[in-house]
Amino acid sequence: MTATSAPLNRPSVIRQYNALTKPRVIQLIVFCAVIGMVLAVPGVPSWAEVQRMLLASLGIWLVAGAAAAFNCLVEKTIDAKMRRTAWRPTARGELGDRQALLFSAVLCVAGSALLYFLVNPLTMWLTFATFVGYAVVYTVILKPLTPQNIVIGGASGAMPPVLGWAAMRGDVGPEAMILFLIIFLWTPPHFWALALYRVEDYRKSGLPMLPVTHGNAFTRLQVLLYTFVLFAACLLPFAYGMSGWLYLAAAVVLNAGFIGYAFALWRQYSDALARKTFRFSLIHLSALFAALLLDHYLR
Repeated sequence: MTATSAPLNRPSVIRQYNALTKPRVIQLIVFCAVIGMVLAVPGVPSWAEVQRMLLASLGIWLVAGAAAAFNCLVEKTIDAKMRRTAWRPTARGELGDRQALLFSAVLCVAGSALLYFLVNPLTMWLTFATFVGYAVVYTVILKPLTPQNIVIGGASGAMPPVLGWAAMRGDVGPEAMILFLIIFLWTPPHFWALALYRVEDYRKSGLPMLPVTHGNAFTRLQVLLYTFVLFAACLLPFAYGMSGWLYLAAAVVLNAGFIGYAFALWRQYSDALARKTFRFSLIHLSALFAALLLDHYLR
């Protein structure tokens, strides 16, 4: 019976470990890193550059997955109290602390070694710094201490295009920092829209998220204000000469949509509208970077 049950359990175990890496979040991280890589290469990349992109994407994926797994380990008690995260294997006790920690360590070492030896040392150190920023500074220190956790900790989440740029150029140029700024300013309204309709989960967990500490109305105002600042940042690629009119048109439309949702949310709150704002924020960033990529090849 043991011999027959082991193969049946294996896919379940694989899915549990995969869940620790937060696959949907990792997909967006790698996508933003790839944008940084592509923009760092003038014209169509050569086969050697494509190979470097693939290796860098894999290395970044591994280290980002390690950070996510470590986050799940540290926050397992908090996750168990929240409906949105109670299904995670660490929160349910399906994977123990030692398993999660070892998994995170293996991913981090493998990804760091790949980046150091097959991409370049700068990308490895920047990616490792991002791991420390998210897994330690944000998860362990900032998140339980301040309602501004997502603002300060957002710096780690904004790093992927910088990592991608460094992988291809071996440096960090102003173009990469503009992409960093866009994601940095996008993160608070994106996450606070989620926190608004998940406020009871955060209240139960004891985390000092902005809707818990400062209330619904104040958070909605912050979401709206950040969308205006984000709009200005999204114009920088065009102003700096990184992009052309196609990107500018997309940026105007997408940011007008984000501001429209935020304004409606500020005027009259509902959980349904907060969910729509959160979902649109995901569309906003993905479509914005896709437009930047398309513009890069059509100019």
